[in-house]
Amino acid sequence: MKKIISYFIKYSVAVNVVILAFVIFGIIGILRMRSSFFPLIDSQIITISVAYPGAAPQEIEEGVILKIEDNLKGLVGIERVTSTSRENGGSVTVEIEQGEDINVILAEVKNAVDRVPSFPTGMEPLVVAKQEAIRQTISFAISGETLDLATLKQIARSIEYDLRAMDGISQIEITGFPEEEIEIAVRENDLLAYGLTFQEVAQAVSRANILTTGGNIKTETEDYLIRANNRAYYGKELTNLIVRANPDGSLIRLSDVAVIRDRFSETPNASYFNGNLAVNVEISNTNNEDLLPTAAKVKDYIEDFNKRYDAVQIDITSDSSIRLEQRTQLLVVNGAEGILLVLLFLSFFLNTRLAFWVAAGIPVAFLGMFIFAGGFGVTINVLSLFGMIIVIGILVDDGIVISENIYQHYEMGKTPIRAAIDGTMEVIPPIISAIITTVLAFSTFLFLDSRIGEFFGEVSTVVILTLVVSLVEALIILPAHIAHSKALVNESEEAVASKTGIDKFLYKLRFFNEKGDQFMSYMRDKLYTPTLKFVLKNQLLSLCVLLALFVLTISSIMGSVVGVLYSPTWLVIRFLLNY
Repeated sequence: MKKIISYFIKYSVAVNVVILAFVIFGIIGILRMRSSFFPLIDSQIITISVAYPGAAPQEIEEGVILKIEDNLKGLVGIERVTSTSRENGGSVTVEIEQGEDINVILAEVKNAVDRVPSFPTGMEPLVVAKQEAIRQTISFAISGETLDLATLKQIARSIEYDLRAMDGISQIEITGFPEEEIEIAVRENDLLAYGLTFQEVAQAVSRANILTTGGNIKTETEDYLIRANNRAYYGKELTNLIVRANPDGSLIRLSDVAVIRDRFSETPNASYFNGNLAVNVEISNTNNEDLLPTAAKVKDYIEDFNKRYDAVQIDITSDSSIRLEQRTQLLVVNGAEGILLVLLFLSFFLNTRLAFWVAAGIPVAFLGMFIFAGGFGVTINVLSLFGMIIVIGILVDDGIVISENIYQHYEMGKTPIRAAIDGTMEVIPPIISAIITTVLAFSTFLFLDSRIGEFFGEVSTVVILTLVVSLVEALIILPAHIAHSKALVNESEEAVASKTGIDKFLYKLRFFNEKGDQFMSYMRDKLYTPTLKFVLKNQLLSLCVLLALFVLTISSIMGSVVGVLYSPTWLVIRFLLNY
């Protein structure tokens, strides 16, 4: 280790090359990192959707759900199976074990479902799929004072088509209106007049409204697929549907005996914005999409839309990018404040130039972290930014110790290079020990199970990477800079007086260094030293005080004086569990 430190101190150009590499590759790493509101986690859930029109929940459970669950028993890699039966359908949720390949388990689940001997007649084909991990990005409401729900829905569909054409936007959900349906209101008098029954009308609609495959025809040159596609999606398409053909050649059509119209179902499902009927649009991101660019594109589209139309307006109701940008801004502010505080306090107690080189280690450590963070799957999200904010206060600890020790060796009369080597080598064991203990403390998040461990594991990854890079910076880059800095040069007052600018200003700041030394000497001699002597002289009493404080702490927790919660904010955990 001594040879490495001596090499970089001797060849300062190599240090500058290392810093330049950190800056270049760090910026590249930042630009390549994706953004999301929470860490990206692969889906661990498989869903089996059941659609059985007209069936009661008990029929769904006995005829479909139980058969599927029986076939899923014994499959390796499945942690839990839950099911829901409801009217007209149901679902089975399969959660896989941690570390299992969901694609392999998905194939096993499909094979298990295919082994079910029979399902009820009339049930639609089962849908077995992996539940994609999607996260809300931005939501907005479409409203207008004079617009009805049908018009708002058409506008929402048009907006959906525009947004889907944009790169990076795939998950769009429109809500705020009931399901659409075709209402066929049969007139009883007309049925009696034509001699028809309600059952005949229903059968005619059912026979004509089909979408099925009729096999294929093979010829010597081509294969033909026979397919019947006569499904109607709008009421006007059923107007001329033939209900009966009489022997005399006359036809009775559906419009002769019924009123056909498109309408919304009678489900009371509607939303309002500022007192006006509205349709809500929610845009989410998958693991392959970027939150901040997606939100920016949508907001640009909304701004352009509102400029072009007056009767209808789009208002943003939720925007996850705002909180993410606020957290990023908080990180930048905290980093700037941290650098400023380091400069102020070290300038007061040590040396201004030393303070500058210690503070310079903060951006270098972060740039180095960004080089490797992408390889560990880290994204720019609220938790990774939280980890960066936490580690800011830890970064400068090793730099302060090393710079102060180098300065102390210089005051002993050593040359700047020898002081930098000896001062760094002397504190390497405690510096490495301090970094290791902090890394071990944060590494516990990596071993937590469930969703909480996956989320906060990214915090520990950011902290560990930043601390490791800061250790390299403190042991290699910092000593080299200090060894060649004017901080280790004693200039006479006459020599400084002949200079101008920053050198003269920094020399005058040494007055505050002297005051800082006096203050630290007072704290050492008048407060710390007497306290230490008392503790060493009365060891039993000191131990009893510590035990009393420990018992008091445990009693406060057991007696509910200090509350115990799963999380400081129950809303956070509730959000994580619903995420």
